[in-house]
Amino acid sequence: MNLYWKSLFGGLMSTAKYEAKLRQQSEDYKRYLLISESKELEEYKVLYDQVKSSEFKEMKRTLVSRKYKDTQEYRDMAKFKKLDGDDKLKLYFKVLASQELADYLAFKATPDFVSLANHDLVKKSPELARLKKFEKSDEYKIYTRFHDSYVVKEYLELKEKVNTPEFKKSNEFWSNPKRWETTKEYQVECRFHQLADNEDIRFYLKHKIEDFATIAGYELTFEDNFSWNSLNSSKWDVGFHYKSPVFVGKHSFVNEQQSNNNGNNVTVIAGNLHIVTKEQKNEALAWHPEKGFVQKEFNYTSDVIHGRNAVCQKGGLYRAKMRFDGAKGVLHALSLKGDEKTPHINICKVDKGEIEVGLYWSSKFETNYTSARIKGLNLSKFFIYSFEWNEKELIWYINDMEVFRTSNYMPQDAMYPMFNSFIPEGNKGGEADFEIDYIKVFVKK
Repeated sequence: MNLYWKSLFGGLMSTAKYEAKLRQQSEDYKRYLLISESKELEEYKVLYDQVKSSEFKEMKRTLVSRKYKDTQEYRDMAKFKKLDGDDKLKLYFKVLASQELADYLAFKATPDFVSLANHDLVKKSPELARLKKFEKSDEYKIYTRFHDSYVVKEYLELKEKVNTPEFKKSNEFWSNPKRWETTKEYQVECRFHQLADNEDIRFYLKHKIEDFATIAGYELTFEDNFSWNSLNSSKWDVGFHYKSPVFVGKHSFVNEQQSNNNGNNVTVIAGNLHIVTKEQKNEALAWHPEKGFVQKEFNYTSDVIHGRNAVCQKGGLYRAKMRFDGAKGVLHALSLKGDEKTPHINICKVDKGEIEVGLYWSSKFETNYTSARIKGLNLSKFFIYSFEWNEKELIWYINDMEVFRTSNYMPQDAMYPMFNSFIPEGNKGGEADFEIDYIKVFVKK
């Protein structure tokens, strides 16, 4: 894989932008979790279910769209006003309340009422004449027409109805074109929209927990930003780790050109760890595959450190910001090791200007290796190298770009990180600097 053009034209995110993205992602996740526990979000969800329900929508549609003329309140009020304004009906109630009608009805209830039929008697008596005149009047005709009629009954019922507090309230509501705004449901809707427009709620709704899959799925188990000044005050150990205490960890190899210098080539400068390879003669203990440990004169020195006592776990996410400078014949590696020789995982191995990632594992009869090589990057610049070890596969990244994945073999043992620089036999030696800004290790939640 050649990342030159991707690096040049933006296909590979710059380290600064990627770090900013990771920081923002972390901040966003924290904010997401905080909002998820908020009372405002809880209220929003309750109101959402209410406002988005079919019942609520139908009620709003009815209250907003129904015309006042289509209501029973309008019909009742219109009918009442029509009857209340009728001149003949007004006259009826005027007559009903008159003294003339009272006198007439009172006389009508007496035995003398028959005298009104006697013309001579009426002519002789002013009182009978007055009552007879009323009996023949338009007022009395109106009275007889309307008295005990359905119209009067309806009018009186409507009059009673429209003057009740319940009707007045209902009529006022339906006659108001902005009646929706007077309801408690409108207040609910307003609160819902207020919450929906809340910056935090909008942020929450914009995201899903899946957006934070990497962050949400892992928690930090180990981090070193190299704020220490001495290896003795750090969580790193010099040399190689072996399961048996019989084996010597501080040694070199006869097929390499550098001696591992017991941590003397490990320094921290301005918060960055440096493993320095120097042109320096040194006699050191070296492993020979046939002779065992022997003393050997080396022309270069470098170092190896491991984090067996800092973090050792099965699976997880490993992330380190690193750069490599100096002679291309010097190899540098961040790897994962277990208590056995294999499996051995190269999170990042720099070899002659190229990056190699991959996995060694042992089968019954042989050691297997699956890997990928990446070229085209300026390795003197910082990049973030990540390795994800999940239940199904192993995945390697440089900044935001996936560069390799495999499921050919899944390690079953806990493993720990190791940093080292070395010069294989046959390579052109030289001086180099392996610089690490930080390392972070996460475990699956």
